[in-house]
Amino acid sequence: MHFVIRSGRLRRRPPYGGRRETVLLSPLILTVLITGLAFATPREIAFSRLLPAAPALAAAMWSVIPTILLGTFCLLVMIGLSFVYSDLGTPYTAAAIVAVTLAAAYASHLRLQREEMLFQVRLVADTAQKVLLRPLPRRIQDVEVESLYLAAQEQARIGGDFYEAADTPYGVRLLIGDVRGKGLPAVGAASAVINCFRENAYDQPDLRGIIHRLETSIARYSVAFPTPDQSEHFATALIAEIPYGGGQVRILNCGHPPPLLVQRGEVRVLESTMPSPPLNLATLLGDHYIVDTVPFDAGDQILLYTDGVTETRDRDGTFFPLPDWMRQLGPAPPRELLDRLHRDLLHYSGGRLEDDIAALAVRCRKSPGQERSV
Repeated sequence: MHFVIRSGRLRRRPPYGGRRETVLLSPLILTVLITGLAFATPREIAFSRLLPAAPALAAAMWSVIPTILLGTFCLLVMIGLSFVYSDLGTPYTAAAIVAVTLAAAYASHLRLQREEMLFQVRLVADTAQKVLLRPLPRRIQDVEVESLYLAAQEQARIGGDFYEAADTPYGVRLLIGDVRGKGLPAVGAASAVINCFRENAYDQPDLRGIIHRLETSIARYSVAFPTPDQSEHFATALIAEIPYGGGQVRILNCGHPPPLLVQRGEVRVLESTMPSPPLNLATLLGDHYIVDTVPFDAGDQILLYTDGVTETRDRDGTFFPLPDWMRQLGPAPPRELLDRLHRDLLHYSGGRLEDDIAALAVRCRKSPGQERSV
């Protein structure tokens, strides 16, 4: 499985080759430019007073020692200019160069410390992400599974959207959901739900039994880690079960966006026959869970997704038309489907997403026995 975790902000390609070198050399280029103008223009213009800008710029991209060396070079340039123009106010400009260079060196030191700290935080976040949303097998028995996760914030690594797939004695079982809320409480609740699913997907013979266990798990987490927005601390979730060789898929949807089924070129929205309550709201809405069964044969495909997909807006505030988009896309393998969805969502939103996005594309394949019989 190609595990895709990307920022929801549209990024330009990083500068390579000459463009990147030009950016890194810009403080030196600025120094040479100011020096040339200072020697080539009349004394009254006094371009030499701009020399302190070079080490100040270097602090944003260079380390401490190169920044100090550039400031020293600027100081030597100023001293050389004083032999050509005796009334440039050299002592004042030289003092400014020294002061700015020292400040720039300290700023460069702080910047490097922050970058190192950010790097370590990202390593921890990436590790937590891999534990929370671990890479899924690309194929489970006769079922292809591909995943996509997009973080709304550029530096984000983890959030409240989650998914999982399990190869169980009852078939391939899939989970996708979205914890309401943000920050660490949402991540913690998502972790509790995923870990509970990983344990019970193998033991519970019925999907309702799994949901009851997930309900208990998130309720216990909410009690153990209360938050000010306790009333909004719940999760939508959807569990799908594809029996081995069964030709069908069972779906239990707890307040989650309905999946899309691509079957013989037609796209269907799989609405629940009767709504089931989101997780942690059973005490308010009742614990009546409905399992829907839908035909699912070789070549059929299901797209499971969180509401960040359908709630993506364009500049006019119009929601992303996912069913129509699927119909226009036509037949596509799961990986290609998610890659196109990723690209088109960013394009539709103008390069910035407002909510995290998780999606699973699942396709039923023929078993080796079926292929030989054909």
